[in-house]
Amino acid sequence: MHSLTKFVGGIFQPIFHAVAWLLAFLYGVIPNYAIAIALLTVIIMGLLTPFTVKSTRSMISMQRLQPEIKKLQQKYKGPENRQMLNDEMMKLYREEGVNPLGGCLPVLLQAPFLFILYSVIKGLAHTVTSKAGVITSQPRYIPHTSKMYENLIHSLGHINVWGMDLSLRPFPLSAHGSTLASIPFFIFVAVAVGMQYFQMAQMNNLSRKRGQAMPSQQLMMQRVLPIVFAYFYLVIPAAVVLYMIISTGIRIITQDIMFRTGVSNPNKNRVPETEREIPAGEPIEGVSEIVEKPKVKPSTLKPTNQPRSNKSNNRSKSQPRPAPKPQSQPRSKAKRKRKAR
Repeated sequence: MHSLTKFVGGIFQPIFHAVAWLLAFLYGVIPNYAIAIALLTVIIMGLLTPFTVKSTRSMISMQRLQPEIKKLQQKYKGPENRQMLNDEMMKLYREEGVNPLGGCLPVLLQAPFLFILYSVIKGLAHTVTSKAGVITSQPRYIPHTSKMYENLIHSLGHINVWGMDLSLRPFPLSAHGSTLASIPFFIFVAVAVGMQYFQMAQMNNLSRKRGQAMPSQQLMMQRVLPIVFAYFYLVIPAAVVLYMIISTGIRIITQDIMFRTGVSNPNKNRVPETEREIPAGEPIEGVSEIVEKPKVKPSTLKPTNQPRSNKSNNRSKSQPRPAPKPQSQPRSKAKRKRKAR
């Protein structure tokens, strides 16, 4: 296990140094650890925003397809039809351009950044204890000439912000000196979990307004994921929890803008109904109905020995002749001549 961790750490070493350098640069502009982490989070979320938009549209599209999915599930019941059901559902996803795993994309993309930031924060708070019991700070990854490096050396690796050491975690309580000092760390965890539930409720409210049902898998994921993340928040440094709070807030704002501007509408880029092949007799939205004259079916025309002239006479008797067109223009010209005289 140690060799695997060392191998993975060796692969991410250049990324650790790049992120730590950016964090040290932001700290040099504004010497506050929380603000530097917040600015770093904004930059990372700016890179992930296109994936967030795509994921949100994918989740909304999955909700729109729920009636069709339920029809397929009713049609192909039983374990013997499981393969047929999967094939039909994949065909439906391809036709509608929907990725069923698209809603998990932000969570999957967040995992590497959590690992990177966790490793960087752990490296910033790295200390060494000598045989004599003397503790010295040896920050990793950041440049030794940076202002952050100097302040970490003086604070012995403590990332002090608002009376909190962001390198600590809620447990163990003994690390905080008292139970009262550990309360802000638990508040951080509660805020992070609460914002995740709020983000999911934001999506559910939009679905209710549109009258769309939430997929059962998506509901299960919404209920379980915050609980799983709550466990991680209790065992990772508070600086990483602060990153999650800010990133979730940015996603909430992004989704709200998408809902208000219509970017999240899955039908926005779809082909309009008027450009598709529409079966005969089906009404088209936005197009007025055209009344056509009834056509005489060939089967109703019975062969007769009467000449065509008699048939035309019979039709003329049954059908009224069209009224002659009014000759308004010649009369109007005659009147003008009279008036001119």
